[in-house]
Amino acid sequence: MDTSAKSPQSPKSSEVNRGARGRVDSFFKISQRGSTVGRELRGGVVTFFTMAYIIVLNPIILLGAQDADGQLLAGGDFAGIAAATALVAGVLTIAMGVVANYPLALATGLGLNAFVAFSIASGMTWADAMGLVVLEGLIILVLVLTGFRTAVFHAVPAQLKIAISVGIGLFIALIGLVDAGFVRRTGAGPVPVELGSGGALVGWPVLVFVFGLVLMVTLFVRNVKGAILISIAVTTVLAIVVESIAKIGPMVGADGAFNPKGWNLNVPALPDAIVDIPSFPTLGEFSLLGSFERVGFVTAVLFIFTLLLADFFDTMGTMTAIGAEAGLLDEQGAPPNTKRILVVDSLAAAAGGAAGVSSNTSYIESATGVAEGARTGLASVVTGLLFLLATIFAPLVEVIPNEAAVPALVLVGFLMMQQVKNIDWDDLEIAIPAFLTIALMPFTYSISVGIGAGFVAYVLIKCVRGKAASVHPLMWVVSALFVVYFAIDPVRQLIG
Repeated sequence: MDTSAKSPQSPKSSEVNRGARGRVDSFFKISQRGSTVGRELRGGVVTFFTMAYIIVLNPIILLGAQDADGQLLAGGDFAGIAAATALVAGVLTIAMGVVANYPLALATGLGLNAFVAFSIASGMTWADAMGLVVLEGLIILVLVLTGFRTAVFHAVPAQLKIAISVGIGLFIALIGLVDAGFVRRTGAGPVPVELGSGGALVGWPVLVFVFGLVLMVTLFVRNVKGAILISIAVTTVLAIVVESIAKIGPMVGADGAFNPKGWNLNVPALPDAIVDIPSFPTLGEFSLLGSFERVGFVTAVLFIFTLLLADFFDTMGTMTAIGAEAGLLDEQGAPPNTKRILVVDSLAAAAGGAAGVSSNTSYIESATGVAEGARTGLASVVTGLLFLLATIFAPLVEVIPNEAAVPALVLVGFLMMQQVKNIDWDDLEIAIPAFLTIALMPFTYSISVGIGAGFVAYVLIKCVRGKAASVHPLMWVVSALFVVYFAIDPVRQLIG
């Protein structure tokens, strides 16, 4: 065969491809950070699958409460809230990748959405509650642009930042174990959690999780590329087979009945359809100042303060932990483009409220993508694009059960725990605050509580040892704010 006519095009095509790859590499600094395009793509996909649960879980939480007028958000439109959740997560995660070049994904914040649904919206309309979220995001943005948020980050001692990373590692490992049903709340008695149900593993979904964890660890220790992604895919296939044979069903049925042997969230099954046309009924449904008229100035301000403090320090801990795992922190323990990261995160909080899906924030599940090799914002762009596709391909996303994805959280928890060796445990001035930070994150199910306890303990110990002058002024300010945060309920009662 004569191919001479085509041969002149091949070098040119190859040169164009190399040029395109070179521009992508240069923009995201992929080679400079010791990564490859393939690793970034895998990391972005893994991060998406690990946190895709929020698309289903957010509407479940938000629709679990009514506002003061007895109305459900978006009239109870589950699919519409799910689509809006994925849309905002996609746009802001892409922004994180392009603007900050950091492997960090964002979506509706767990914990914050429950606080908005059950504590805030119950006293006002949904639009008023989302308006408070927008205000909180705008205030944090101002704090970033004025340099205050970045200054606070730099004021934190380096070893306390390490403790934050370690604590988050334990926290996400516990999240994975609880979401899989391997560890469960007892609901009664002196022990808050136990193995499975009644001290024993029950149901096929838990065994599917154990299979996924064993497979993931096996592939990881054998240095198989794509270990996390391969494990999620294989375990999902196994889950579909198990469900098709055993007909297990969800843990919580449509009638509210509880099945301890059921799947925690998504029931794995081949979808009836691949695509679905999304609607976004919550977009723009917020009232910026309506809450002040509804509940009064003081109560509205306290709600904003609570949201702000949790969001402020959750992100600080998350971006530090991701940077530590990726090896991207500088000698002061700060990630590259810190201010840009915080700007995007602040905008995400406001965007979540403006879209009616609660405050969006950085996700520690991004660490699973880092474990897969991600080191740049290209991974975030991939994750964000998958979130956008999820608004259309929601039936495919719902195939993956929690039990197939959360083994990644346990593995990443181990990886982050390894940093504990860099803490000087002989120095009580840092060791005790570090211990409280590490212990209280999983024990209270809150990153902010762990950070706050560590900060307050650090300042207190410095004072009792006569070293108050060595404490950075901003640590005094933040510790005082955390004291108010911990005492927020008595403060509310005191001021009526």
